[in-house]
Amino acid sequence: MSVFEEVESQVRSYCRGWPTVFTTAKQSTLVDESGKSFIDFFAGAGSLNYGHNHPVLKQALLEYLTDDNIIHALDMHTVAKRDFLTDFRDIVLEPRGLDYKVQFPGPAGTNAVEAAIKLARKVTGRELIARFTNAFHGMTLGALALTGNAMKREGAGVPLGHTMTLPYDQYLDGQMPDFLWMRRLLEDSGSGVSQPAAVIVETVQGEGGINVARAEWLRALADLCRENDILFIVDDIQMGCGRTGPFFSFEAAGIKPDIVCLSKSLSGNGLPLALTLFRPDLDVWEPGEHNGTFRGYNPAFVTASAALKEFWSDSTFSQGTSAKAALVSDRLDEIVADQAEHGLTTRGSGMARGLVFEDPRLASATCAEAFNRGLLVESAGPEDEVVKLLPPLNTPDDLLEEGMSVLAESVRVAIKETA
Repeated sequence: MSVFEEVESQVRSYCRGWPTVFTTAKQSTLVDESGKSFIDFFAGAGSLNYGHNHPVLKQALLEYLTDDNIIHALDMHTVAKRDFLTDFRDIVLEPRGLDYKVQFPGPAGTNAVEAAIKLARKVTGRELIARFTNAFHGMTLGALALTGNAMKREGAGVPLGHTMTLPYDQYLDGQMPDFLWMRRLLEDSGSGVSQPAAVIVETVQGEGGINVARAEWLRALADLCRENDILFIVDDIQMGCGRTGPFFSFEAAGIKPDIVCLSKSLSGNGLPLALTLFRPDLDVWEPGEHNGTFRGYNPAFVTASAALKEFWSDSTFSQGTSAKAALVSDRLDEIVADQAEHGLTTRGSGMARGLVFEDPRLASATCAEAFNRGLLVESAGPEDEVVKLLPPLNTPDDLLEEGMSVLAESVRVAIKETA
């Protein structure tokens, strides 16, 4: 493994917690070069909702590649793009009563966020973007300005301005009525706060520690934005594509954002693909005003179309996700009960779950012990106090059970050795 230390930058991170060399992967397991198998409760940070190398998606990609089809085309028309747009419209948008325009902003989720806030500023003529405590929206400068994590913000090297911070749902433990602070700032001409162009929110904060916004809170936020002519942006990069159950995580709240950011599991097979969706009347871009070399990767269109047809043509897949989420939630409750004297708690939505420790050292120790026992989980939250669970949504029940048993034993060992 010396080449990684000698050649690769110190900025690498995940490999430090999982010090091995992986070779193959299938469904919800990875195998390293020693032949050891690992249960994957990480799923590429939510980029592999359908698991590794799903046979239907892999076959569609292989057939596309072997026929000399278009790989790179910038934003030119291709058959692969036409098929994807047709499938996305017919399978995702129209059944949900959504008439969004689709923009391909670049290959990653942070590109979708950059396009969203740039468009919001262009449409409204305002600069300020409101964001929430413990948010994570990406690592490019515009998205980073909307991110709460102090360590990540410090890496920018320049001031990160033109934003305002609002308390996320339950951030103040219910001690202040929802949005009282924001309403007062908007209504008081002496507040010193300009009217924002937009508000951006995650319905479930993944990197922030699996903080779940209540449906009524999200509806109140949407109403507040509408009343004050503020664009409402939902960042569904990690929680979209079924992670919380429905295709979009905001569906359960019955809201319709003005702009939606989507990426990660959109391609279905780990290929880079991102979308910025917005109301048709917001489509005020001049041709080429926001562009990029890799804003429409054709192999990703192919696997994305295959994923939509395979998993989203009816409600079977999302119903299965709900059942698996109940299994994981029940097992987490058992872990919490087993360690009652240590003050563990659990939270989450769908197949995005978190085990919260009062002592952040225990979360890191649990992740390390889990790796030693063949389970991949990462920590999250402002102090890395949460063990975050993001298994592929189609993980077999017996493998989920096995992974949860490994997690329970890892918690017991971590507590014993850290005490």
